[in-house]
Amino acid sequence: MDSNQVWHLGTMGFSYSDWQGVFYPLGAKPGDYLHYYSRVFQAVELDSTFYAAPRESQVKRWAQATPPGFLFCAKTPQQITHELRLIDAVDEMKRFVAVMQHLEEKLGAVLLQMPPDFTSAERDAVERFLPSLPEGVRFAIEFRHRSWYTSETLELLKAHGVCWAATEYLQLPRDLFRTTDFLYVRWIGQHGRFQNHRSEQLDVSQSLADWKTRLPAEVPHVQRVFGFFNNDFAGFSPGTCNRFKAMMGLPTNRFPAEEQGALF
Repeated sequence: MDSNQVWHLGTMGFSYSDWQGVFYPLGAKPGDYLHYYSRVFQAVELDSTFYAAPRESQVKRWAQATPPGFLFCAKTPQQITHELRLIDAVDEMKRFVAVMQHLEEKLGAVLLQMPPDFTSAERDAVERFLPSLPEGVRFAIEFRHRSWYTSETLELLKAHGVCWAATEYLQLPRDLFRTTDFLYVRWIGQHGRFQNHRSEQLDVSQSLADWKTRLPAEVPHVQRVFGFFNNDFAGFSPGTCNRFKAMMGLPTNRFPAEEQGALF
């Protein structure tokens, strides 16, 4: 399979005013950000859906603003993961997924980001919730408590075809577990460590080199690899993402702001 069909790398979110002049052209309107973004990257993780489920009309606009082959990964609303903690959340989840399916073939995966205090003591909630997930959609789950890092979790996710999201986050292990036919990797970093997000401000070369070493061994066994960088990881997620793509031998595109600068 063509590497461009396997790898879907991008950033967590795209609506950052800090990126004007360094990623987006100066004066770009927020409504045009996604258009510019999709000229550089093939995928994005939607951060806004964590705070509230979008309207159907918004989802359709996202799809229309992006080229064929572009994929969206959507974070499940915090009402489901953090407030309800997956309990009595089946109907809410089905409504959310139904709205996101208006992306049609551009829906890459749906991510369940569990809170840091969600421990394996709440395993029953996960066991009851996973069988209710709608068919025909890729799902990934991220655990932020070390108690989940067991063989029991691996088998549970394998049984339901849910991806165990790998993370670069605080003191969590950098483990990569293959539980289904795709991988999902998140480079998060420490929240709030940078005052602005206009340049890379932390050397993460060793971390990226580590992932470069481990990921290729898993790629032949999966159909897709989703990977997303947070601004908090190194300070400027588009730059870090492009750097990692280059390290992996994947093609990179110039930023729209660089193209604008070349005109003057």
